[in-house]
Amino acid sequence: MMLTILLLIPFLGALLICVLPDADSSDNSESVGRSRTFTLVTLAVQCLLSFGLLIPFSAVEPGQQLVEILPWLPQMGLEFSLGVDGLSLPLVLMNGVLCLVAAAASRSVENRPRVYFALLLVISGAVNGAFLAQNLLLFFLFYELELIPLWLLIAIWGGANRAYASTKFLIVTAVSGVLILAAFLGIALVTGSVDFGIRPILTTQMGLTSQLVLMTCLLIGFGIKIPLFPFHTWLPDAHTEASTPVSVLLAGVLLKLGTYGLLRFCLGLFPEAWSVAAPWLAGWAAVSVLYGSLAAIAQTDMKRMVAYSSVGHMGYVLLAAAAATPLALIGALFQMVSHGLISAVLFLAVGVVYERTGTRDLNVLRGLLNPQRGLPLTGTLMIIGVMASAGIPGMAGFISEFLVFKGSFEMFPVATLLSMVGSGLTAVYFLLLVNRAFFGRLAVAPGANQNPKILNQVPFAQQIPALSMSLLILLLGVVPNLLVGLSQPATAQLSELATLVQPGGLS
Repeated sequence: MMLTILLLIPFLGALLICVLPDADSSDNSESVGRSRTFTLVTLAVQCLLSFGLLIPFSAVEPGQQLVEILPWLPQMGLEFSLGVDGLSLPLVLMNGVLCLVAAAASRSVENRPRVYFALLLVISGAVNGAFLAQNLLLFFLFYELELIPLWLLIAIWGGANRAYASTKFLIVTAVSGVLILAAFLGIALVTGSVDFGIRPILTTQMGLTSQLVLMTCLLIGFGIKIPLFPFHTWLPDAHTEASTPVSVLLAGVLLKLGTYGLLRFCLGLFPEAWSVAAPWLAGWAAVSVLYGSLAAIAQTDMKRMVAYSSVGHMGYVLLAAAAATPLALIGALFQMVSHGLISAVLFLAVGVVYERTGTRDLNVLRGLLNPQRGLPLTGTLMIIGVMASAGIPGMAGFISEFLVFKGSFEMFPVATLLSMVGSGLTAVYFLLLVNRAFFGRLAVAPGANQNPKILNQVPFAQQIPALSMSLLILLLGVVPNLLVGLSQPATAQLSELATLVQPGGLS
């Protein structure tokens, strides 16, 4: 029952926030504090229970563990089936940590705080449900459940252009859900079975052409969510208008639903079709990496630059999945986790800069690393995030990129080399960001060099979330086996499945 309890905690917390009477007070700050404290306690319990899964979990077993099955609508093939393996457990842990970080960073919610924190809890529970679901329809239900809460978080608590950004996000990601559901229903239609359990579909059950068609629907659906070029256009707008905590969730957690679906369903359900399409997918990955990197270089808004960097870094996951070697797949999972932590640090730092200066424009900001009048700790955390994202040795970003490139080079050397160029460009655009905004003489407005503004220092307590993520980045960079040892059996099994259906394999 551990997995069911893990799902119930945030949903019950969201319900309690909405139905319990608030304090009789005209002071809105008291309502915000109560809601935030309750949410932090709820998410802390969820996070602790997530890490508690490590106790009964066996790292040497590749299959699903702690399986819970409850019949729901057997006529439709829908059952409440949960399980966890080395592919999903790290993402569940990351979801627990980053949702807690997002709630801790939500300090300035003045409008409808109870609704805001209830939506955060619903998103946390929905994401966990998607990672743990062992039934295709159940996965789809949880996959769609996070859509409306995130739309509301952008539409209500977003920036000046939030209506456009939230509507664009809703429409584009709704198309993603439609394509995924169509592929799942197509499996039942072609095979004549209403069994929506997650298992490989080979040519004994479905022709290769049908597999390619259905897998393409999944690829586009998950490609929108990841997002990969050219389905990425909703992401920069959503990040730009979203508040800092929502950006942390969006980049750190919700994009991983797409990359998880890529491995679990595209590769896991259609290994034969995947092996046929793999060379094209590797090329797609290289294009996405290069486009994301070049687009990031062209940005002057710090938040849009970080958003475009996600497009490039998620391309590494597609490259590794296309290669499907054991080393590449463990690199793909490592990349998901490292990117989640790194993007959280970057967005938190950008949020502090915007809060203190009122701008994210790199043409305006200067000298923020000034130790007396600037934001020295924020600048330090930003530099740590930048170094990790650029793949500096000793940090999680280096481990993930090394595993991806080494595991993919033998299969797709050209695409891997092009992706390595994209990795080099990461250092270019983030160096531009740090050099423009944090070095030089302090200035936060045109002409302010003659009269530099003294910025209010950020309380250390507000920096704890970003500092904690930075320590995790360093820990995984120094001791990568904490993650590799947990996930290697599951990713090796997935790689073996892809190998068996290749020409000359056992299929």
